[in-house]
Amino acid sequence: MRLVMLGPPGAGKGTQARMLEERLGAPHIASGNLLRETVRKHSALGKKARTFMDRGSLVPDELVLKLIEERLDKPDAQAGFILDGFPRTVAQAEALRKMLSGRGRSLDKVIALIVPDDEIVKRISGRRTCRNCGAMYHAIFDPPRNVNLCNACNSELYLREDDAEDTVRMRLEVYAAETSPLLEHYDRQGLLARVDGVGRSDEVNARIIGALGASGSRTEDRQGNARR
Repeated sequence: MRLVMLGPPGAGKGTQARMLEERLGAPHIASGNLLRETVRKHSALGKKARTFMDRGSLVPDELVLKLIEERLDKPDAQAGFILDGFPRTVAQAEALRKMLSGRGRSLDKVIALIVPDDEIVKRISGRRTCRNCGAMYHAIFDPPRNVNLCNACNSELYLREDDAEDTVRMRLEVYAAETSPLLEHYDRQGLLARVDGVGRSDEVNARIIGALGASGSRTEDRQGNARR
């Protein structure tokens, strides 16, 4: 099965994609991880991408698409894949469609995790990171044994700048501006399934599995009932 996972930062795309990977046997391909890995390996594409990343610029679509193309051409992705973090724009979606079409393939479904902004802010702004070992906690969902101290090394925990509430809300605004046209794009093609992303990870995963067997665009509520 060839899937795309969409959702704002903190919606749980990575968690759900990994769960689907185990269940469906299709590789989870996270564009951010793919980009970091190719930079770490000092490949030709990685060196080009790093010139943009080092100055804080977005990596051009053509480079990102080339990375995706190389990854999807690997043997383990021939029968299916779960894309996470790509595409983010209609232009990227069209480039992906043409790339797959040239190989006689197409997407089966696009899953959009729907999570209210306030829930996203609560999830992300509650994160705490260890200054020493990098371990992560959550002030509400996964607190350390001792307030603001890492369980592993007893070092101080801190709130990353990217996780501050104002920054999170700004990221959500950018996401909405970028992604609303993408949701409409996939909706018109009959590929989009909107899935309620609030609740335990196993509950959300069950909704996704239900949506994969459904036609058209719909949202699964927390009890698994479809609502238009």
